[in-house]
Amino acid sequence: MSPNELALRYGCNPHQAPARVFRKDGPLPFQVLNGSPGYINLLDALNAWQLVRELKQALGLPAAASFKHVSPAGAAIAVPMSETLQRASFVHDIELSPTALAYARARGADRLSSYGDWAALSEMVDVATARLLRRETSDGIIAPGYEPEALDILKKKKKGGYPILQIDPGYEPPDSEIREVFGIVLEQRRNARVPGPEIFENVVTEEKDLPPEAVRDLLVATIALKYTQSNSVCFALDGQVIGLGAGQQNRVACVDLAAGKTETWFLRQHPDALALPFRKGLNRAEKINAIDLYIRGDMSEIERAAWETALSRVPPPLSEEQKREWLGNLTGVSLSSDAFIPFRDNIDRAARTGTCYILQPGGSVRDNEVIQATNDYGMRMAFSGLRLFHH
Repeated sequence: MSPNELALRYGCNPHQAPARVFRKDGPLPFQVLNGSPGYINLLDALNAWQLVRELKQALGLPAAASFKHVSPAGAAIAVPMSETLQRASFVHDIELSPTALAYARARGADRLSSYGDWAALSEMVDVATARLLRRETSDGIIAPGYEPEALDILKKKKKGGYPILQIDPGYEPPDSEIREVFGIVLEQRRNARVPGPEIFENVVTEEKDLPPEAVRDLLVATIALKYTQSNSVCFALDGQVIGLGAGQQNRVACVDLAAGKTETWFLRQHPDALALPFRKGLNRAEKINAIDLYIRGDMSEIERAAWETALSRVPPPLSEEQKREWLGNLTGVSLSSDAFIPFRDNIDRAARTGTCYILQPGGSVRDNEVIQATNDYGMRMAFSGLRLFHH
């Protein structure tokens, strides 16, 4: 087969065969170093690579993404992690290089959703990152390069079948992109806009100050949204996505979904969640499920029985009062929206989850009501004028 084409086992589903990936005007910009990536794998890989490339371009730090079903489960840059967050992210016992740190944060945003993810790194994959990936359940990886020892480590995953892609970091696609749906061809200019400092020029709230950390987190959230199925909003803190609500038909449902994920992320750091007495021999996925059930609390009898078997002793559940008290410590959160926020109920819901900074395109007929809502909570909000739908 030519370097312009790669045969795939099937498309989105096993009955959708034959399938292939190809370019009409040149070789593919990636090499398959190991394994056999599938159709969905490549959709995740190519979207995830664009995300981490743009995060690195915008913020100058190693970036990583954890992708599932053509949306990020998490994305982050290499900002140091507290010991508590390392424990909550299951990385307290491993060396973290800057690249590994970025992936640990990306994977730690929503560990339940990241199970079986596609990993993307903006940097050459080093040994520390490979060792971190080796022990996680992951479906593949894309990066611009691999240290020889790191490549050897990753080639042993999935009984030697772990898909490993090396992307040409200098590759630039054409200005226009084409997609075919139901035998009909659609064409548009590719969304090559990389959000930068210019999107923060129009601060519309009474409070005007956007500290550097908020600008950083809003950029992380906004670039993540650019590669998330719309409608979507994204919560970010300390250089990482902490809650993402993809593909909802109304924005307040999206805010509620993303806020719920954000609260779960923070509750995983509760001392009682960190101290759960797991039964010896429990694997990482089982521990993650047990922690999330503990945080959720409202288990069925069957779920409770399974949860109790995961523990060496059964602790008292977290009360709603304990949860509210702990969540009261969550603050400084940034929220970005891929399209205008239409009603103040979005702001009211975000305020319950520690949101202090908001970025959105603006342009709703109720912009004044939404601005007033942010003023009521003492938030800062900027209108970017930039819609970022992704379908």
